[in-house]
Amino acid sequence: METHVGSDGSAVNEDPGAAPFGNFINYYTFNPPENRLSLIPTSLLENTEYRSGNRSTVLMLDVGCNSGDLSVALYKHLLQEDNPKSDASEREVYLLGFDLDQDLILRAQNLNPFPQNIQFIPLDITDESESQTVLASYLEKFGRARFHLCTCFAVTMWVHLNHGDAGFLSLLSRLSSLCEYLLLEAQPWKCYRSAARRLRKVGRSDFDHFKTLEIRGDMAAHAREHLEKQCGMELVQSFGNTTWDRSLLLFRRPL
Repeated sequence: METHVGSDGSAVNEDPGAAPFGNFINYYTFNPPENRLSLIPTSLLENTEYRSGNRSTVLMLDVGCNSGDLSVALYKHLLQEDNPKSDASEREVYLLGFDLDQDLILRAQNLNPFPQNIQFIPLDITDESESQTVLASYLEKFGRARFHLCTCFAVTMWVHLNHGDAGFLSLLSRLSSLCEYLLLEAQPWKCYRSAARRLRKVGRSDFDHFKTLEIRGDMAAHAREHLEKQCGMELVQSFGNTTWDRSLLLFRRPL
């Protein structure tokens, strides 16, 4: 079953089981933004500002943003005017969100309440050539080589299932090259089994790589090991686990 998004942003022909790339059209109805935001401190941007040496502009990247609900909610969460540790008047925060599903991006664009500061574009992170060109062009407008903060929520499994172990590790390396700080949520292995079961339930063939994956088990630990040993990043903090038992890990590039 194909899924579409109406011009008013409403979902049509919902079939959450048939989302082989994780592009659920009703994702935030069963995993609302608050599940993550309740763990993320509103002062998160403070570290990225001081580290960059530029308190006037902060750049955020949300990889696999779906319909943009969490992107917008996180933007508002981090710019709370009543946050005593944040001086929002001294900075401009820009967020770029992207997803490979053009219908979801259209919905995000139509419902975007901050078009001057938040932009949503269709883009596939696994297309290294195109994503490199597009993201470099965006950064160039601000005179930056990297984003201050990159968020990647519940994306790793879908890349892993569709592109194998090499794709999983390549994604992590790619993310680390794009930012100073990386906030990562990797799905646990039990989610892999559930995703494969849902796909079979709707009559689709199994994920190409599911049965041959060698990287299994504690996926957050595997991600951390690669980011630290192969990418030179360091774990700054774990913000705990969401209600779905997924850890939120904050990494940073070495000084």
